[in-house]
Amino acid sequence: MQNGKLALAFVAMTAAVTAVAQTAPASVLFQNVRVFDGRGAALSAPANVLVTGGRIAKISTATVALERGPGVTVIDGGGRTLMPGLIDAHWHAAFAGIPQMAAMMADIGFVHLVAGKQAERTLMRGFTTIRDLGGPTFGLKKAIDAGVVNGPRIFPSGAFISQTSGHGDFRLPYETPRGPADPLSHVEKVGGAAIADGVDQVLLRTREQLRGGASQIKLMAGGGVASDCDPLDVTQYSEAELRAAVGAAEDWGTYVTVHVYTPRGIQRAIAAGVKCIDHGQMTDEATVKLMAEKGIWWSLQPFLDDEDAIPNANPEGRKKQLEMSAGTDGAYKLAKKYKVKLAWSTDCLFDAKGAERQGKQLAKMTRWFTPVEVLKMATAGNAELLALSGPRNPYPGKLGVVEEGALADLLLVDGNPLTNIQLVADPDKNFVVIMKDGQIFKNLVSAAK
Repeated sequence: MQNGKLALAFVAMTAAVTAVAQTAPASVLFQNVRVFDGRGAALSAPANVLVTGGRIAKISTATVALERGPGVTVIDGGGRTLMPGLIDAHWHAAFAGIPQMAAMMADIGFVHLVAGKQAERTLMRGFTTIRDLGGPTFGLKKAIDAGVVNGPRIFPSGAFISQTSGHGDFRLPYETPRGPADPLSHVEKVGGAAIADGVDQVLLRTREQLRGGASQIKLMAGGGVASDCDPLDVTQYSEAELRAAVGAAEDWGTYVTVHVYTPRGIQRAIAAGVKCIDHGQMTDEATVKLMAEKGIWWSLQPFLDDEDAIPNANPEGRKKQLEMSAGTDGAYKLAKKYKVKLAWSTDCLFDAKGAERQGKQLAKMTRWFTPVEVLKMATAGNAELLALSGPRNPYPGKLGVVEEGALADLLLVDGNPLTNIQLVADPDKNFVVIMKDGQIFKNLVSAAK
């Protein structure tokens, strides 16, 4: 009976907190703005955009009649650019701003507090949505949605699923081998990773993430840079194991994405029914052609040996990092050649300074694409990838676009990013209004009189 009372009290408390976030936000009218809608190749004529109830209610070049009063905000855009909030298709909300050993060993309360602070910084960089591809973020997502913490919309994967010796096996040497009665490692206990070997274990761990609220499932299908026990070239998980995760995800109406770099790993994943490839810098032309033919999404990052490279003091890790990043230029060229469905992402991991350069990594994409192509990729394009979550989409409604009826995630930019992409590299200065779900989180523009 006592347990029942506690459970009811928890449910009531959660409902009360969530009710605060569900209160309809006030109406906001943006006047005299040039709209980049996420799909077009040019800005609109001067327009007025009305936001009501968390959605874009009206877009018009004519005056929008609005009775002013309490709860109504009018923002004079002064000819600035109004565009969709940015989307990062590969982010680690729990791990982006914290060193690797802290993420693997620190008290989970500390990890969550750092993640909450980093979530707010992510939003203030103009990233109103992220696809989280591994880490204990179910609680953070709920806190953001309930208005307890400021941050982006999160499409969570839960723990990344890895085979023993795979890219997600961050166990310390004394934690292996693990016997049938041995406890889970710390990183598994806190929901950072899930070690699974064989079809039955993959099914179990996949279903656990879905039970926790995963929008999509993330598996490690090949070697990685940040992990010590797996060479970069190895292929991880059998086709049967990958199929088990794909089947479980499809039963829930969603999909599997995989971490993988090599042609062999990518081809195996596609054969198993995986819908998205994350990374792939070491692939070949035949594999990219296959991705295009099968309609596979490619979430590719601008990994280069430059100031944005994640610091790696381990000589073997540094060697892998250089080998992987050497393939980035060719990967983008092949993606363009075969017109693969390309998503933009950063995959910032264990590097707080790198996280702050999120917008700079978007701007550097002009090495391969025009500014318009870059911004389309990080808005409407990435939103199409998020939509693969189907009924597991935690935010029903259109993201990544400025159109009537779409969710009101908006940036007011002091300048034209379609001609000067570097504006996104300095969000503190150039993003003068940041709105998510119709709520204003930053406003450096004086209200219109």
